[in-house]
Amino acid sequence: MTRGRFISFEGIDGAGKSTQHAWLVGHLRRHGRTVVATREPGGTPLGEKLRSLLLAEAMHLETEALLMFAARREHVAQVIEPALNRGDWVVCDRFVDASFAYQGGGRGLDWGKLQTLTRWVLGDLQPDLTLIFDAPVAIAQQRLHAATANPDRFEKEQAAFFEKVRAAYLRIAAENPDRVRVIDATRTPDDINKTLEKIIATF
Repeated sequence: MTRGRFISFEGIDGAGKSTQHAWLVGHLRRHGRTVVATREPGGTPLGEKLRSLLLAEAMHLETEALLMFAARREHVAQVIEPALNRGDWVVCDRFVDASFAYQGGGRGLDWGKLQTLTRWVLGDLQPDLTLIFDAPVAIAQQRLHAATANPDRFEKEQAAFFEKVRAAYLRIAAENPDRVRVIDATRTPDDINKTLEKIIATF
């Protein structure tokens, strides 16, 4: 059986990646793919409990990173690897790059520690394709404030935090050109849909 394909969606809060995640899942299903749509942190019953803690409770930055990777380990073992082994497509709203961007870039956690956790938790597993939705922080925050009545503790962060997160995402893209595509998230949803359609057609 052919192994499935793994696509991750990334970007700062307010960039619009979750909207496009839902669109791509529907697009793939309309074209006959069996798709597992999932998210991080979360994706499993335990992961969703950890998500609730991570989004609500203040904690040490290393505790935050460890809980993210604990949820990720469960997610990989229970959802992602079994789906890929069945030949399904996995489309995940955030994956390991988010830890480097948020805990590494935003919080300032040493990337070497994150790399160690990545090797331990994921082994050789990486998405086949990562789509980073990029928008200036001011635009993303306008969207976020307009759409979110009860922001979580990440969404409440100041612009300076998101500037660091955005810079980390662009660093990831520069260091992984074969895996990562940067999407201009300032365009209309229809224009972005067309771009994604073209990318998937040649994927």
